[in-house]
Amino acid sequence: MLLPLPARRHGVAVLAFEGMAPFELGCVVEFFGLPRPELDVPWYDLRVCAETLEPLRVVGGFTLQAAHGLDVLAGSDTVIVPGVADVRGPVSGALVSALRAAHARGARMVSICSGAFALAAAGLLDGREVTTHWKYADLLQERFPAVRVNPSVLYVDGGDVLTSAGSAAGLDLLVHLVRSDHGPNVANAVARRLVIPPHREGGQAQFIQAAVTPVEDDDAVARAMAWALEHLAEPLSVADLAGVAHMSERSFIRHFKRQTGTSPLRWVISQRVAASLAMLESTAAPVEEIGASVGFESPVTFRHHFTRAMRTSPSAYRKAFSA
Repeated sequence: MLLPLPARRHGVAVLAFEGMAPFELGCVVEFFGLPRPELDVPWYDLRVCAETLEPLRVVGGFTLQAAHGLDVLAGSDTVIVPGVADVRGPVSGALVSALRAAHARGARMVSICSGAFALAAAGLLDGREVTTHWKYADLLQERFPAVRVNPSVLYVDGGDVLTSAGSAAGLDLLVHLVRSDHGPNVANAVARRLVIPPHREGGQAQFIQAAVTPVEDDDAVARAMAWALEHLAEPLSVADLAGVAHMSERSFIRHFKRQTGTSPLRWVISQRVAASLAMLESTAAPVEEIGASVGFESPVTFRHHFTRAMRTSPSAYRKAFSA
């Protein structure tokens, strides 16, 4: 009698480099390198890769040594770039070639924080909506104008390419990767082991409003945003928001774009989609009713904007993420 072959493990490669901060690397190792036999699913095969196999000096006054080179990175199923040494400096040709080769093979490409600069240098972010740490967002947009940078989300799932904001947002994205691969129950179990929430307040979504640069309590744009969040179910126009901010529409749009990186109406749509997630996850209310309750004028409009933002339909999202 032939015994079934063991399931092939998903290969994950994470990049190590000279001068890196070890936090993001440690998070990746904790998620994908620690055996989890209690979960009864084929866990990941993690490889730490670098351009050199010589010891690398990292922030904190110690060294680490990768066991694998860029050839292993290029051949992995998921490639994670946890940062770059210098957001203003060039990315080596060897790394660019390895990233392009991995993507061409069909690998899932992932960046944490400033790692987006490496993916952008390889041309993998052109024409995409992506994110990075808010303090690097303007520079990423300036250096790579073909990329659409959204600084107000924790992470963006573009299917084959995923990007996250600052270091802690990488945890949100790593939970999302596990959830995508193994479902919500496994992701929740891993999150409990790490003593972190399985998703942030507002739902386990690709687009989640992030805490960016603090604004003053009397900031007119912030006041309009807070008002909009309390009135999502109502029709909202730029004129309405500008009125709350006591600005002309043109001035409000300019100030809003400068502070959030997006337009008022796009922001409202993203908040309505985000508000629908918890209801899709935790209630049995019809999709049409949920869309109306967060301010979409018709079921067709709700499905259109939801699918555009989340890369899936409301019904498929509910099936994947409902408790």
